[in-house]
Amino acid sequence: MLKAKNLQVVALVCASFASVAAYAQSTDPHAGHGAMQMDAADPHAGHDMKAKPAAADPHAGHDMSGGAAPEPAMDHGAMQMQGGSAPADARDPHAYSNGIKLGDGDYMVPGVDRLMLADEHTFASLRGEQLERRFNDGGNDATAYSLQGWYGTTYNRFVIKAEGDAEKRRIQESRTELLWSRAIASYWDVQAGVRLDSSREGPDRQWAAFGIQGLAPYWFEVDATAYIGSGGRTALRVEASYELLITQKLILEPKVELQAFGKRDPALRLGSGLAEASAGLRLRYEFTRQFAPYIGVERAGSFGETADFVRAEGGKPVKTRFVAGLRFWF
Repeated sequence: MLKAKNLQVVALVCASFASVAAYAQSTDPHAGHGAMQMDAADPHAGHDMKAKPAAADPHAGHDMSGGAAPEPAMDHGAMQMQGGSAPADARDPHAYSNGIKLGDGDYMVPGVDRLMLADEHTFASLRGEQLERRFNDGGNDATAYSLQGWYGTTYNRFVIKAEGDAEKRRIQESRTELLWSRAIASYWDVQAGVRLDSSREGPDRQWAAFGIQGLAPYWFEVDATAYIGSGGRTALRVEASYELLITQKLILEPKVELQAFGKRDPALRLGSGLAEASAGLRLRYEFTRQFAPYIGVERAGSFGETADFVRAEGGKPVKTRFVAGLRFWF
């Protein structure tokens, strides 16, 4: 009886351990791996690896000695370089020139043995910026001119600038500049030379001139020149203009000019500092680029001590005038 009871206890204990082991195995994914061998089975186990057959040669048994022959080396000694006599069937270089040849015929230029590019040729031009009649609000109408001519090449030119006004068929004041001009950029020239001033009511003056002229960004035409005269005199003159194309032929041009002096000149009734300035609008119609009549209005004045000289003579330091004239060049 006792022995049977002991067997039941042992069976109960074994069942408990079995249930615990089953539960642990269900919760631990690695349970039972201890008995596993970590080395994977060798798929070549039992195979004799000592003698492996060599890979098959796709060209085995082929006779390669009879293949294509190697290309012969290039013989550079047999090559003819550029130059020498033209071949017999070469195109005639004069076939499309109607028989005209350089240095021969009607277009022959004496002493020229080659073609010349544009920057090697010498040109000349004369441009009349202003040739106008000025109608002042206080009377004393006058005729004014502003001319510029040049002769030379693209890079080096001899330039003449001339301005003045006339009353009663006589020139009252004039300014003439003789300059050498050198191109330093695509749109800019530096200039150096002399300026000659003439006046009916005062002494003549001579100046050394140094300036720059060209086309500024946004298409402003600029002409600025500094002057050095005798007796320590200095001056500065600046002009700027712009062209507004209303149409291809109708053009409105604003223009500003100013002149300043470093030293007073009572003989010419000029004070130091800003002496004269003007601003105007001119509307022109270009029948051609070489011929363009215009009308306009301009406001001109004297400032500082120069204005005092004008008042002392009974004049007006600031004037408004209407203009009509012609712009031309050739």
